[in-house]
Amino acid sequence: MAEMIVLQGRKVVGGKAYGEAIVTKEPLCFFPLMDRSTGVITDSNHPLYGRSLSNKILVYPTGKGSTGTTYAIYDMVAIRGTGPKALIMAQAEPISTIGAIMGEIPVVDSFKDDIFNLISDGDYLEIDGDNGIVTVTKKA
Repeated sequence: MAEMIVLQGRKVVGGKAYGEAIVTKEPLCFFPLMDRSTGVITDSNHPLYGRSLSNKILVYPTGKGSTGTTYAIYDMVAIRGTGPKALIMAQAEPISTIGAIMGEIPVVDSFKDDIFNLISDGDYLEIDGDNGIVTVTKKA
């Protein structure tokens, strides 16, 4: 039986989402360092370079970059279908949060536990953004 961990965070944007985690300890800029048509990160200096966020749950410390990030998240999620299903951040910031609100995907942050020690690439996550709960099923 796979190990399950329940993490309590803070609701930033409500909603529910389920899927595979993609994890980075580096802040991420959605604009212009992302191919919005595929969801692939094009920033060659980022640890997730060449990987797709499409239909994944993105776990990262915080967003960075310009206000173009807001529209990039909305565009990827709501228009193109190439964006993440949810954002799990150590500390949410306004630019990514507004994009998530527009794209109607949950955001949870402010965990008492270190999410980077508890969530790994490929883990299955269930997000209850309404209650700030992230359930982690560790990959086998």
